[in-house]
Amino acid sequence: MVPVTAPPIPDGAVWISGHQIRAVGPWSEIREIGQVAAGPVTDLGDVAVFPGLINAHCHLDYTAMTGLLTPPREFPDWIKGILTLKSQWTDSEFEASWLLGARQQLQTGTTTVANIETRAHQLAGLRASTPLRVFSFLEMTGIRSGHEPERILAEAMDVLKSLPPNRGGVGLSPHAPYSTSPELLRAVATIARHEGWRVTCHVAESEPEFDMFMYRRGSLFSWLENQRPHGDCGLGSPLQHVHRHGLLDSPLLAVHVNCLWGDDARRLAARGASVVHCPRSHAYFGHPRFQREVLTEAGVPICIGTDSLASTKATREGPPILSLIDELRTLAADDPGLSPRRMLAEVTVNPARALGLKSVMGELRTGALADVLVIPHAGPVATVEEALIQHRGPVTATMIGGRWEWIAPGGIAGFPASVSNP
Repeated sequence: MVPVTAPPIPDGAVWISGHQIRAVGPWSEIREIGQVAAGPVTDLGDVAVFPGLINAHCHLDYTAMTGLLTPPREFPDWIKGILTLKSQWTDSEFEASWLLGARQQLQTGTTTVANIETRAHQLAGLRASTPLRVFSFLEMTGIRSGHEPERILAEAMDVLKSLPPNRGGVGLSPHAPYSTSPELLRAVATIARHEGWRVTCHVAESEPEFDMFMYRRGSLFSWLENQRPHGDCGLGSPLQHVHRHGLLDSPLLAVHVNCLWGDDARRLAARGASVVHCPRSHAYFGHPRFQREVLTEAGVPICIGTDSLASTKATREGPPILSLIDELRTLAADDPGLSPRRMLAEVTVNPARALGLKSVMGELRTGALADVLVIPHAGPVATVEEALIQHRGPVTATMIGGRWEWIAPGGIAGFPASVSNP
């Protein structure tokens, strides 16, 4: 058992009652509890049990875009490419792509996804079609549509408030500083505070974005110069921009944050924001080096996300899948000084806190949700965290809310191979 917030437990056990964990510890102690002894016990064999992984940033509806876009020379070229590609897809293609991504997440041990949603009219059906805990952040732009911020936000509110109850939650996602207006950012900040919603935003992702807001120059500025007012450019960094317009006043998941300037990191820490790093997407674009040390020293929590397969390269092993474990393996190769325990925290406890669910998920502990993943492991306890990072392909099993939602063929004796997701 790997609680994450406590040392791994050899010959461990977890007592699950309903959708929650009642106790975690050595089997010699857990079996003494009367209610456990009287109930069914499943021996999983030589395995390691971890809390379910939490993907802090994802675009499920782009999953089937794998390999359709090549890494660009300039970041705006990729934006133009994906806008063109999206305009050619049908509702059924987006739906199939979203469901494929959800299935890949489930089969690779992710139980909770902070997903950027672009298919507002399909969202209720999509959320109902997967056992994943989906935190749906509805994307908003406004630059290309020309709609007023009030209309954009009102439409988003109508969608989110009409969604049926779900295992996850909802939030708002103004796409990025360059694709939204200052007025929309301020409106989002105000309503998020009122509703108690989280906000996520791509910010300070690329050098062209940084040059646009700092210096009124560069490829992104040139492309958008005639498409949006640019009086908000040349006034400071992208992070200063979102702070100036109130976006740091609500709990923010700031995605990418590759270009820092001045006191940007301290600004994030002071406002309680979390940063989401997406290792494979970062490598795809060749962004500036992720400034982990600067953020960590300032006290900014770091989470890991998959981003989308539209910005993930194939490897010698084949086409990529939407897997947080693969992101961890990329991170380990990029930054070998990081400990497995620290990396594991960035896909469990850190994103749980960023979503306002500290102690509720992301760890194995009394009272937490019974979301777990299982992988084979017959090695020493000391190597169990590294074993997860080096694991390839589907996990043995994934449980969400006390129910096995994915079991690989031959995975658990007495339980048939299955997946709830169609």
